[in-house]
Amino acid sequence: MLKIIISLGLLMTMKSNWVGVQLGLFLVSFMVTVNCYHDFLFYEMGFMLGMDYLGYIMVCLSVWIMTLIMLSSQKVKTLNNFYSDFGKVNLTLLLLLVIAFSSLDYLLFYISFEASLIPTLILIMGWGYQPERIQAGIYMLFYTLAFSLPLLLSLLALYLMNGSLVIMLGEEVVMLGIVKNIWYFATIFAFLVKLPMYMFHLWLPKAHVEAPVAGSMILAGVLLKLGGYGLIRLLILFQGAGKEFCWVWVSFGLIGGTFVSLMCLRQVDIKSLIAYSSVAHMGMTMCGFMIFSWWGLSGGVVVMVGHGLCSSGLFCLSNIVYERLGSRSLMISKGLLSFMPSMGLWWFLLSISNMASPPSLNLLGEINLIISLMSWSDLSVWGLALVSFFSASYSLYMYSLSQHGVFSNSLYACCSGKVREYIVLFFHWFPLNVMILNSSLVMV
Repeated sequence: MLKIIISLGLLMTMKSNWVGVQLGLFLVSFMVTVNCYHDFLFYEMGFMLGMDYLGYIMVCLSVWIMTLIMLSSQKVKTLNNFYSDFGKVNLTLLLLLVIAFSSLDYLLFYISFEASLIPTLILIMGWGYQPERIQAGIYMLFYTLAFSLPLLLSLLALYLMNGSLVIMLGEEVVMLGIVKNIWYFATIFAFLVKLPMYMFHLWLPKAHVEAPVAGSMILAGVLLKLGGYGLIRLLILFQGAGKEFCWVWVSFGLIGGTFVSLMCLRQVDIKSLIAYSSVAHMGMTMCGFMIFSWWGLSGGVVVMVGHGLCSSGLFCLSNIVYERLGSRSLMISKGLLSFMPSMGLWWFLLSISNMASPPSLNLLGEINLIISLMSWSDLSVWGLALVSFFSASYSLYMYSLSQHGVFSNSLYACCSGKVREYIVLFFHWFPLNVMILNSSLVMV
């Protein structure tokens, strides 16, 4: 683990060498990728850090998404908009994410989980677009902090009980009555807000819309996955209470996913639409984790990886349009197929991946989640049918409304896309649709 952490530390010293940081991140992502071949439960251990297979998948996703973020944020460098500080903030965020996903101690995980909030807040406040970004940043900060304090108290109580906070040594919490239930809710609410669960999702669309492209890509690609990862790590300790209350979370996941999908169909801001679609996808993922079956866990992890790549790519596309037109409104950005014909293919490929078409990872994950939910209760078929139908509806709505129609006369001719932009979109799409050939790489 230290070789990754030291590499990122060295990249932070190259603050004014933009191309050097980009190439360095590609090298680090290559180093992480070739680390994959091993037969151990835990490896790369030392200094309370180490990775199992789940941690490895998440670290790999984090480094890859951050590499693509630095590649797609070229405008920060072109406009000389404090680009050295921008690189430093992004690399600090990546370092905290790597520590969070590879920590073997619950307290270290909690500290890095909370610390990742600060660079994200700096990204939104410093490089965001509109004055509302201050409100968006405060929403995100207070939603996360308000529900994280009970988690800290829960971890301290766990330490008093077990004498250890090492992740794989924790045994199931044996408590009676209402104390166990309060402890269970206090522990998992921080992750449900981060995921985010329906009703606690209000910070997410605001943060996405106001954030720069880097903030949106890292939020959708990796930071939402911290919630799912934390649930997997901590639900092991509350299997009794989890079995008792999983019907609550499955209901919230399916009904909330349907409501949010309907909200997607009335959005006029492209970024807002993609942000709300993340809430719908993560609702299904939460159902899989709460049922805590083998199918549910592996399906949830696959959807997290697939959604991370697909959603990040869609935010990158919306930023490409925003840089050309100066607006993210679907009313103004009509007829993009005439205006940017070559980009139409990437809109199509990422939109159909968003609705879980073959051969994307989203399809594999959703099949696993559907199997786990159907085997848990036959009634869940109605919620699943609605969520799946509306997810296809809003993806088609976004594609057809943005690509077809007569484009505004005020638009002027411009290049359909730069080589750098096509490379970024290809690097999002390629792993999303090719990893299904060896799905054991992403299934727990």
